[in-house]
Amino acid sequence: MDNSKNPNKPRIIKDYNKLEKELQQQIKLVYADGFADNLIHFFDKDGIKITVLPFETEDKYYMLRMTENEAVQIVDDDDDFDDDGFLKTDVKQNYEDKYADLDHIADQITEEEDDDFDYDSAADEGDDTDD
Repeated sequence: MDNSKNPNKPRIIKDYNKLEKELQQQIKLVYADGFADNLIHFFDKDGIKITVLPFETEDKYYMLRMTENEAVQIVDDDDDFDDDGFLKTDVKQNYEDKYADLDHIADQITEEEDDDFDYDSAADEGDDTDD
């Protein structure tokens, strides 16, 4: 998720638990495989390491403060995720239906699915030649 589409988009640093429910649902949909593996790190002006989960909407670029442990705990405590830390299928379908008209969600879900594609397996499946 880069901010290159609109470099003037305001960057908002906020705690996940202080977001509106609808925004939390959109974030869960984009990060359906959990938050911890999607965290980014940077250093603030005082040299302190900051860990955030990036999330972009049409008009804002959010950086949601959380440590790796907090990211895991948020998912563990959320009934929308299963015991393995994945968004439950029925919840995911519900959120997809609910937010299908939001371009920023569609764009980010498409990017996530492209990232999950196993190019090696696809190449192996296409190789039917006998030696």
